[in-house]
Amino acid sequence: MPTQRAPQTRGPAVPDRAEYLRRWSRLHGGAAATGLVRAWLGGVHVLARPLALARVPPAAVTLAGTALAASAAWVALVAGPGGAPAVAVAVLVVAGGLLDNLDGAVAVLRERTSDRGALLDACCDRVGDAACALVLLGCGAPAWLAALAGGLAQLQEYLRARAQGLGARDVGVVSVAERPVRIAVAAACAAATAIAPGQAPWALLGAAAWALLGAVGLVQVAVALGRRL
Repeated sequence: MPTQRAPQTRGPAVPDRAEYLRRWSRLHGGAAATGLVRAWLGGVHVLARPLALARVPPAAVTLAGTALAASAAWVALVAGPGGAPAVAVAVLVVAGGLLDNLDGAVAVLRERTSDRGALLDACCDRVGDAACALVLLGCGAPAWLAALAGGLAQLQEYLRARAQGLGARDVGVVSVAERPVRIAVAAACAAATAIAPGQAPWALLGAAAWALLGAVGLVQVAVALGRRL
């Protein structure tokens, strides 16, 4: 009598990088991920796959990322620029930023996107942006410039949210000042104050670059939304 084999069970299917980028584009109004944003999303996909396979709730990843971002701001404000604390700040900023992107990636890969998850993510993103601005302040940036940089980021995202409330389903553009860029600027400035202290006003340069990119990005988003409305 032939031996019957037990049916093999497979784990949950997780899309590859190309499919993930396609899903991300659909969720962002058909905007194509290019440059730094595309590279960032590629790395996020690699890290998100194990979490998706392990069925980690996206909301848990969101909250963990926000906690790390807030911790980075606190360390920067208390310890100031330079030394081991600045390195810790850079690590916390990058880790928080990764988790902040991993939550959405996990939700996309598991097809668990929801309105509640999107609302939680949006609120935590604004906290993360404020934390990055506070990192620049703690690293030595002028208060007015750090506030300007952070304010431009908040305004850009407010435009997106308000336009969606008015009926615009998508933006259709990835600006030069998206969250990966803001996170990279804050982390790089913190690290530079430890690696090359005194060689340049790193926090001032970082805040100025963020503000300049933020102004350009705000115009990009405003023009794109103006066309859709």
